[in-house]
Amino acid sequence: MPISTADFKNGKCIIVDGKMYTIISFQHVTPGKGGAFVRTKLRDVKSGRVIDNTFRAGEKFDDVHMETKEMQYLYTDGEDYHFMDTVSYEQAAISTEVIGDVAKWLKENDMCQLEYAGGELIGVEPPMFVELEVTETEPGFKGDTVQGGTKPATLETGAVVNVPMFVNIGDVVRIDTRDGRYITRV
Repeated sequence: MPISTADFKNGKCIIVDGKMYTIISFQHVTPGKGGAFVRTKLRDVKSGRVIDNTFRAGEKFDDVHMETKEMQYLYTDGEDYHFMDTVSYEQAAISTEVIGDVAKWLKENDMCQLEYAGGELIGVEPPMFVELEVTETEPGFKGDTVQGGTKPATLETGAVVNVPMFVNIGDVVRIDTRDGRYITRV
């Protein structure tokens, strides 16, 4: 079903030149001279590449049906990540290439959002906050209490984040998965 530039919303998926793109942001512009147009930032669903594009106001595009499914992350076998639908107990194996950088936030038994566009899996969204154990970090020394001092720490999933000096090996920390920021010690 075709949609117009007036129907644009952030997160909507459209087809431009035969490729699927999700709309990151858009802005309607009405110059004093000439016709109105829409500036957009689009993310290629397949490659993840972000492009800037400008369309005439009222231009039509094919809409792609977006669907989100909540599934539980079970385990990885090295090649694939395995998820389960907690309602139907149906399992899905997703390749490492599709998971990408999200893998560093996946902990067994966590609930994740799998995003589909046109029936095709386009991405995995981890929980907004995860609690992970610190497996490796340098010890903080007494007197190392400079305001805002941080040190790198490796978490149980292999992710490396900056944590305050008082965090030690074995501590469990809460991390914001959107930007990889330390929130608090649990």
